[in-house]
Amino acid sequence: MNVLLIGSGGREHALAWKLAASPMLTKLFAAPGNPGIAEEAECVALDVGDHDAVTAFARENAIDLVVVGPEAPLVAGLADALAAAGIRVFGPSGQAAQLEGSKGFTKDLCARFDIPTAAYGRFNNAPKAKAYARGVGAPIVVKADGLAAGKGVTVAMTLDEALDAIDACFEGAFGAAGAEVVVEEFLEGEEASFFCLCDGVNALPFGTAQDHKRVGEGDTGPNTGGMGAYSPAPVMTPELTEQVMAEIVRPTLAGMNEMGIPFKGVLFVGLMITTEGPKLIEYNVRFGDPECQVLIMRLRDDLLVLLNAAVDGQLGHMSARWRDDAALTVVLAAKGYPDNPQKGSSISGIREGESDGVKIFHAGTRRDGDTLVAAGGRVLNVTALGATVTDAGRKAYAAVDDIDWPDGFCRRDIGWRAIERERS
Repeated sequence: MNVLLIGSGGREHALAWKLAASPMLTKLFAAPGNPGIAEEAECVALDVGDHDAVTAFARENAIDLVVVGPEAPLVAGLADALAAAGIRVFGPSGQAAQLEGSKGFTKDLCARFDIPTAAYGRFNNAPKAKAYARGVGAPIVVKADGLAAGKGVTVAMTLDEALDAIDACFEGAFGAAGAEVVVEEFLEGEEASFFCLCDGVNALPFGTAQDHKRVGEGDTGPNTGGMGAYSPAPVMTPELTEQVMAEIVRPTLAGMNEMGIPFKGVLFVGLMITTEGPKLIEYNVRFGDPECQVLIMRLRDDLLVLLNAAVDGQLGHMSARWRDDAALTVVLAAKGYPDNPQKGSSISGIREGESDGVKIFHAGTRRDGDTLVAAGGRVLNVTALGATVTDAGRKAYAAVDDIDWPDGFCRRDIGWRAIERERS
């Protein structure tokens, strides 16, 4: 099979690495890719926002499957354009991608189909949003409705924080994403990420993870796209997994079908495990980043086989097998991230850092001649397998220390919840 992978981040490097190992693969292309992906695929300079150009490339290169990594092209309808041209694509339609593209859409879906989630209000102006926030009180959560690169959510511990966050949304801090806001109840508990592959009718559980959104150790500082993750999530027992499938995932797929917009692709279920049971925080419509990296390290099966089954509506006959090992990934970010990351500094030592059970995925890098340099906020994902999360973390941080990049930083406490459990 000829496969075109859309994207350029650490998630896409992990997908490329796994797809390249498939006996079914003939040729792997990536658009636009990155230096790490270039070791697994032929990178092509396609504008992924130009649907006609992507479609033309797929036709000219006899692409059998397009795998869309990031959320923005999905929300923009890339899967629709490809499907209309008769090109097989893994990823939801633009309408179905509203599950991530509009937090209000998801909340309204939950209300309609009795899916457990936080109580909420949806607003298109600041005065009404502020009145709702004052009525509920702090702590409270303010979310820009649209895509904001993982940065449009404020967990406000005071009312003033909430009011400032509402103002930020309506004053353009997140562009068009903040034209509407969702203000919702603060949920207490432990967060977990649960993944499913979906074929429009069936949902195949595809692993669990826990990530670390705050930039600083001890979960301090501003939210980021993610500073690290580990898998599996100890809190997600088999019983809890089945409860999430029964109360959240299956009703969502059934509801989307009832609305005439079946969901095909990856459903990333962001959960809060509360004293009342699991509740939906949010849906994403793509593999998480950096959650994908730890899932891919643990997956024993051929990813390409599973993605084809999702596209062809055959997931009811499939299963996914996982290594018993835990996986942990540490994000190496450029100094100044998330507000003002410094770009252009040189990086070396990646080969020295990689070993058996340790893989370093490129997230925001580029080549300047023969030199690898930082080209983004989150730059590398140092990922390791181990018998336990503690063991995987020890291996990952040893690899971090082998990398020569003075202008990078990382959190040193990734996996702390799981490690505390393993010590007790």
